[in-house]
Amino acid sequence: MRYGSMFGPNITFLGIPECDVAEANSYKDADVVIIGAPFDGGTSYRSGARLGPSAIRGTDYLPHDGSRPHLATRMDGLKDIVVKDAGDVEMFSGDINKSCAALEIVVEKVAKSGAIPVILGGDHTVTWPNATGVAKAVGWGKIAILHFDAHADTGEITFGSLVGHGQPMRQLIESGAVKGSKFFQIGLRGYWPPADILAWMAKQEMRSYEMSEIVSRGFDVIMDEVMKNAIKDVDGIFLSVDIDVVDPGSAPGTGTPEPGGLTSRQLLDAVRKIAIELPVVGMDVVEVAPAYDHAEITALLANRVVLEALSGIAARRKAIKDGKPVNHARPLLEDR
Repeated sequence: MRYGSMFGPNITFLGIPECDVAEANSYKDADVVIIGAPFDGGTSYRSGARLGPSAIRGTDYLPHDGSRPHLATRMDGLKDIVVKDAGDVEMFSGDINKSCAALEIVVEKVAKSGAIPVILGGDHTVTWPNATGVAKAVGWGKIAILHFDAHADTGEITFGSLVGHGQPMRQLIESGAVKGSKFFQIGLRGYWPPADILAWMAKQEMRSYEMSEIVSRGFDVIMDEVMKNAIKDVDGIFLSVDIDVVDPGSAPGTGTPEPGGLTSRQLLDAVRKIAIELPVVGMDVVEVAPAYDHAEITALLANRVVLEALSGIAARRKAIKDGKPVNHARPLLEDR
């Protein structure tokens, strides 16, 4: 049966219909299924991201009526496609492997149904089971990951553990779920990782766009390059957004804030562009820690990241259905 919410009231994402992963008929018509992953047992600094799913679902100043008309695309990402909320996966803060295994099963099941799983974290540990579940459903080694983050998350051991929010990308590469050459990391900055981990990343042929390069070359140029290369020789795109990719002045509610990040506007535009122009087969938004937030601005940003993706997916499907080019600019202009 549907577990509902692990923490706080049992609400769905902005009032959309609920479903139960154990009952296939409850989401057989869904284009997207929202899944909560309330887990922060892999954090290495400030915990609290287990409360992220409830904050992302509920933070908004508008009625929770299951409708959000999007000005730029002229689409309603909650109405023009079928979006349902499966509630939270039961995750155990004291058992990281059991939690990840439970989440992977749910994500794989949703992805195999043909729906796009959109997972609300939780710390970044959850991307390991999220992308693994999608790869098992879509094609092992046949997805690319577009990873927005301040940190590379390619560590080996943290506090004696091989699993945590600093290791998911290494786990995915070493398992073969995702090829190193199909990792595209955007927004890295700060004072980690050290030289040995950077050398490992280079050996895997990962492509990491640090903020220094983004500032030098321009964000739009970087995104065009990422999207052109990501889609080569894969069957789909998994989008992973760590909210700390945004400067902590605009997203303070996170566990490991790092100054000097993207703007909220840059992230939202990039997510929409990816969802319109590329075949997104899975997505997660992670590391929202409400206890460190101010005036809910981080939770609201994460909520809008999800809405931008849903609006973009709806715009993409409409363009394909109408036999029109899938183009980022077209939905922004055609109805003016």
